[in-house]
Amino acid sequence: MTRLLAALALVLTALPLAAEPLRLLMVEKKDCIYCAAWDRAIGPGYAASDAGQAAPLTRVDIHGPYPDGLALARRPFVTPTFILLDGGFEVGRLEGHMTAAQFYPALNALLDQAR
Repeated sequence: MTRLLAALALVLTALPLAAEPLRLLMVEKKDCIYCAAWDRAIGPGYAASDAGQAAPLTRVDIHGPYPDGLALARRPFVTPTFILLDGGFEVGRLEGHMTAAQFYPALNALLDQAR
């Protein structure tokens, strides 16, 4: 297990996402009903929202491949997981399904923490 974590940390060290100050990484899985619910309820308006303007969305499958150079606190295991990245480094995360009324305040708290 330690070798796996060390390998994961090594794989996530070169940083194309570092050019972006803040990004929201959505970790999803094919046929995830909660990811589909997010796509229906929140996804269409996310890019135009204040949060979406502050932290544009990047999607990745839970099984990868992940963008190079991420520095994550731990490997995601729940979908959807939303990881706020500042220059490729994890600031915080939201795990599991949330309604829009839950999602935006929680994400705004992470954005405030990052500023």
